[in-house]
Amino acid sequence: MARPRCDRTAAWRQLQERFRASGAGFDLRTAFAQDPARFDALSQQAPHVFADLSKNLVDAGTEQALLALARETQLEAHRDAMFAGARINNTEDRAVKHWLLRAPRDGADADSVAVHDTLDAMLAFAERVRGDAAITDVVNIGIGGSDLGPQMAVAALESLAIPGKRFHFVSNIDGHELAAVLKKVRADGTLFLVASKTFTTLETMTNARSARAWFTQQGGKDVARHFAALTTNVEAARQFGIATTFGFWDWVGGRYSLWSAIGLPIAIAIGAQGFRDLLAGAHAMDEHFRTAPLERNLPVRLGLLDVWYRNFHGFTSRSIAPYHSALRRLPAYLQQLEMESNGKGVDAQGQPLAFATSPVLWGEPGTNGQHAYFQMLHQGTDRVPVEFIAVRAPAHELEGHHELLLANALAQAQALMQGRADAGGHRNFAGNRPSTFFVLEALTPASLGALLALYEHRVFTSGAVWGIDSFDQWGVELGKVLASDIAQRLRSGAQEGLDASTAGLLRRLRRG
Repeated sequence: MARPRCDRTAAWRQLQERFRASGAGFDLRTAFAQDPARFDALSQQAPHVFADLSKNLVDAGTEQALLALARETQLEAHRDAMFAGARINNTEDRAVKHWLLRAPRDGADADSVAVHDTLDAMLAFAERVRGDAAITDVVNIGIGGSDLGPQMAVAALESLAIPGKRFHFVSNIDGHELAAVLKKVRADGTLFLVASKTFTTLETMTNARSARAWFTQQGGKDVARHFAALTTNVEAARQFGIATTFGFWDWVGGRYSLWSAIGLPIAIAIGAQGFRDLLAGAHAMDEHFRTAPLERNLPVRLGLLDVWYRNFHGFTSRSIAPYHSALRRLPAYLQQLEMESNGKGVDAQGQPLAFATSPVLWGEPGTNGQHAYFQMLHQGTDRVPVEFIAVRAPAHELEGHHELLLANALAQAQALMQGRADAGGHRNFAGNRPSTFFVLEALTPASLGALLALYEHRVFTSGAVWGIDSFDQWGVELGKVLASDIAQRLRSGAQEGLDASTAGLLRRLRRG
């Protein structure tokens, strides 16, 4: 049975009235002046992650109305259905069980046993690679979730990575990317990981075949030793020449797969215990999301704030500003997580929506972003909510750097809120620009796992309130189908049936 759609609830109408009455003109500076306890009321500690929500355009009454919306749209029942293994991905008739990948072993559950058997085998292989001094380079070949997650996590935890091994990630079908990596490695010192659930992904298999051809051209003779596959298509991998494979399940979406065998490069980088710590941090956040009351449930509070901003304030984007260079790939990872999940125009029953869904996510690490786009955040015509992510303890010993980094993060959030008046206009900062501030004690496997799970469940929350299927991605398919046809036309020159623009571009691109 369909859950009530958000725009047809009493809470939605209450939020519309609340926005007209006080939300549109809400001023953060006034709110802090009137409520000395605002920081305490709108901040909380969740597993491994502290969040300050006090510089957002909400008050207690708005939060209560948003919580009423969550209850009317049956968020809790939808969450419980996911954790019960129900097929909540209704367009693909699949369960959504990425949370099981980081849960402790349950001997009575066949999926749990399979997960941990695969995990144990994958981590044992990772330890063998870590102990093999002859392997100096690991090249992960994948795309989408088979690239963004592992690449982001290996970069985030680079201070813990094993010395003597370099990690490379190839995703783009553009041969320039693979060629640049192959110039840096030796065939006899490289392990290639081919990450494709079906072992048919166009970009991944094109790159994999080119990597194998390069390997043999360089004198490589043992494909089985230097290639491993992260796939469920064991037979296709065997025909490719690969003997070592690790699979996963159809209830693991690509953007949720770094916790599975897709995380093998992470395990090689930080070791078996480090990978288990990553899973444990995520599991702690899973339990928080599953059991905490909605009023103190951090993923729920964040997801409801996203609904408030998107549907009532009309904010179209959100900027991610991690003040830690190791989190440089986090914005790209979150782009896929949120926009592929919630970038939908119909509800779970296929009916067109009368309201907006996913915002655009974008960002860069601080302080680089300050010298690129923060001008627009402070003085531009659009208000863009910003998320600052700071880490209290650095992983280096360079004196003075970390204090300046943290000072900049705090100052930017303060400046966005407070602003500064200037009658001349050019130096006027309007202020009252919202932000959220996350703090990790240190960037560890556990804290990274918790942070990523927090974002997963936040996306789940907003998608559940909107009543969409957050776990399919049909929008990715049409371009793939058309590309297959156009690739043949680029070889043959055939233009029959093409629109005039595509035909004209095809002629130009085939010249010479």
